Amino acid sequence: MTHVLIVDDEPSICWAFRECLTDEGYSVDIAGTAEQALQLATRTIPDVIVMDIRLPGLDGLQAMSQFRRTSTNVPIIIMTAFGSLKTAVSAIDGGAFDYLTKPIDLEKAIVVVRQATVASQRASTTEPSPTIHDDDLIVGSSPAMQEVFRRIALVAERDVPVLITGESGTGKDLVARAIHQHSHRKGAFVPICIPALSETVVESELFGHVRGAFTGADQERRGLLEMAGGGTAFIDEIGDVSMNLQSKLLRVLETGELRPVGGGDCRTATFRLVAATNRHLEQRIADGNFRSDLFYRLNVFRIELPALRDRLDDVPALADRFLQNASRNGHHFRLSTDALAELQSRPWHGNVRELRNAIESASVVCRGEVITREHLPKPVQSLTSGFASPALDVSASLSEAVRHWSEAQLISEALPNGDLHDRFLKIAEPPLLTAALRHAQGQRGDAAKLLGIHRETLREKLRRLEEDSSSPN
Repeated sequence: MTHVLIVDDEPSICWAFRECLTDEGYSVDIAGTAEQALQLATRTIPDVIVMDIRLPGLDGLQAMSQFRRTSTNVPIIIMTAFGSLKTAVSAIDGGAFDYLTKPIDLEKAIVVVRQATVASQRASTTEPSPTIHDDDLIVGSSPAMQEVFRRIALVAERDVPVLITGESGTGKDLVARAIHQHSHRKGAFVPICIPALSETVVESELFGHVRGAFTGADQERRGLLEMAGGGTAFIDEIGDVSMNLQSKLLRVLETGELRPVGGGDCRTATFRLVAATNRHLEQRIADGNFRSDLFYRLNVFRIELPALRDRLDDVPALADRFLQNASRNGHHFRLSTDALAELQSRPWHGNVRELRNAIESASVVCRGEVITREHLPKPVQSLTSGFASPALDVSASLSEAVRHWSEAQLISEALPNGDLHDRFLKIAEPPLLTAALRHAQGQRGDAAKLLGIHRETLREKLRRLEEDSSSPN
């Protein structure tokens, strides 16, 4: 019997579909949210999915991409009451089998479901095409990324909380998905970005609510954390969560129970928590903006993602992966030598996300198969994130300045052999020593500790600097 999964938060739509499809001989499951649908699909793999675009929590287009990771050949029929060209294109480009507008013509919808059933049966008799999973998208052979892979493998089968830290664009969400994919958990992976939720409904979205809990609560609703039961709840941007909500999350983690808004009875929380942030939580604690007790509950196992500028050797492999995604209709791109050199020379303040965007932009501009330096967009200027301190941006600029200075010195015919390091120290060391002394309020012992050198070594360096400054030019 063909199994159809209906995903819509309008009970009347679900009821009408169930009645018609049951009469046609189909078995039917109904879900009011994408998260619930993902969980149902792990129990019974559907042959056809009919899903609304506008859903509470994950919308239909976001859910479609998640279904594609586990059920690549299942036809997905998208419904919407707010049809537009952009929505239709997004749905079809995202892999939707067909696109229906509300109010639904049930006779037409049944015809489309029949067509999708035939397509599903054909797909099941053909060899499935290879798919790229989320963990395959975490590319890197650098020592820093090998350590990330190791830590993912270590923690995946454990049910301890995981805290993923790193600058914006480093791929924290992919790491969270990889942890879930390699775990023993059968439930859904539910991504949650609390700062993106309205403050008036955030508790209801997280913990659910009972009927009559507030105006408009006409029926009971499960929260995102409960929907992640048996699976993984991924809370992104945990560093931006309000103090009030932090205390409630802490209570759930400590007691293993959650209480819906307006409800008196607690429910067992069976989700595994993975959290991510691009902020320094230790600094947030010192500033009074993050609870230390919640931090210690989250920081059981930590995975720190390196910035792309710290693993530039991984740029060719990442670029190759993004070029695969950019290829279309048999048209395959490749990078010229100068384009690859340019990519490996940039500071990548936006990390892997910025690199992916650069490749996608170049693939649009390039009319042939070879992407050259001219096709690449201009580098994005430094944008200081919460995790990356201004010092990191200054460090990147300093590194770039040193590189330019060194190259200029190396091509100079007047440069004596073996003099480059001394010339650099004469330029770079005085401001470093001066800054350390100023910070230590003139105390040479304290300044030496800051610099990591012996006090006598600092004294000798300062003596030489005084001699150099007093000697005639």
